[in-house]
Amino acid sequence: MENELQKYFLGQDVPVSTEQIDSLFQSARKFSDILMMYQCAIREVRTKFEILNDDLALHNHRNPIEMIKSRVKKPQSIMEKLNRRGLELSVTSVLENLNDVAGIRVVCSFVDDIYKVAEMFTRQDDVSVLQIKDYIKNPKPNGYRSYHMIVEIPVFFADRKQPVKVEVQLRTIAMDFWASLEHGMKYKKDMPEAEEVIAELKSCADIIAATDLRMQAIRDRIHPEL
Repeated sequence: MENELQKYFLGQDVPVSTEQIDSLFQSARKFSDILMMYQCAIREVRTKFEILNDDLALHNHRNPIEMIKSRVKKPQSIMEKLNRRGLELSVTSVLENLNDVAGIRVVCSFVDDIYKVAEMFTRQDDVSVLQIKDYIKNPKPNGYRSYHMIVEIPVFFADRKQPVKVEVQLRTIAMDFWASLEHGMKYKKDMPEAEEVIAELKSCADIIAATDLRMQAIRDRIHPEL
């Protein structure tokens, strides 16, 4: 943790006092503790989705969830985000101001699976929904589609119960594939043909959305009981 903090500040052109760096280094263990806490929260949320998937597979004879991906932001990324937003560089600031330190991505087979799985997940009495952004019904201008939730769940440790925020994204396989490709444009916006590529990606996003709905309609004809 200390090495990541040191690398971050040495590469910045922002005024940071020696006392502030010393204070952050003294807090390194606390940062390690909260990163462990976020990892535990991810395990809790991941297990909830895995149980839902197993239960639906048993009773509906199919798995609506194709895969589950997860990540905890790296310390340097956390510091950079706090700094960009002009927030205090502290453990308390991370807990209070950042919602996406812990992230879970749930990839579903069909669009309606996203809403069904999300509804079953949020119905659980230890899951508190803090925010929902539906980029499926309301896509971003670039064509991005996904269903986002910020949830808070309790994580039980040896000496305490800690509420932890987790960002949950639900999307179809096609949406996930598109988003992975589009993510690369974040670092390629100065390429000569950037505008052309962005337009083509937007067109692909629209085609993917239409295809997702057509595939769902076909499934409903084959398996109306679902």
